[in-house]
Amino acid sequence: MLQAIPAGALLSAADLAGGAASSTRVYELRVYHPSEGKLPELLARFRDHTMQLFEKHGIKNVAYWVPTDEPQKGNLLVYMLAHASREAADANWKAFREDPEWIAVKEKSEANGKLVDKIESTFLAMTDFSPQLG
Repeated sequence: MLQAIPAGALLSAADLAGGAASSTRVYELRVYHPSEGKLPELLARFRDHTMQLFEKHGIKNVAYWVPTDEPQKGNLLVYMLAHASREAADANWKAFREDPEWIAVKEKSEANGKLVDKIESTFLAMTDFSPQLG
C-alpha cells in the first residue's frame, strides 16, 4: 500500500517548507538539578555565558524554564535546545565541552563548589501534528 503513495505525500509540512534538512532536526530537553542553593549562580552562568557559547557551537537555544510550584521551585532548571540532527548534536556538544572559553567559565563559576548535582537529557523528534517552533 505504501508503495503506491508518492514520496512527496510522506513529507510533513515542515519538510516541504524547510527542505529535507528540517526532517532531521532534533530537540533536546535538559533538566538540571542544581547543588543546594546554587540555582541563582547556575542561572547567571547560563544568562552571562552558556547560552552564547551554545550558539557559537551550533546549539540553538529554544526556551528555559524554572518551576513555580513546590517542591521543585528553586531546585530545577529545565530547558530545550535544537540541533540540526542527532549527529550534529554529538559534534556540537563535543566542541562545546572542549572550548577553552567554556572550560574557563565553568572553572571560575565552580570555584566555591559545583553548581549541578545531576543532568538529565532526552532527545526528541517533532511529531507531524505539532505546531512548529520558531
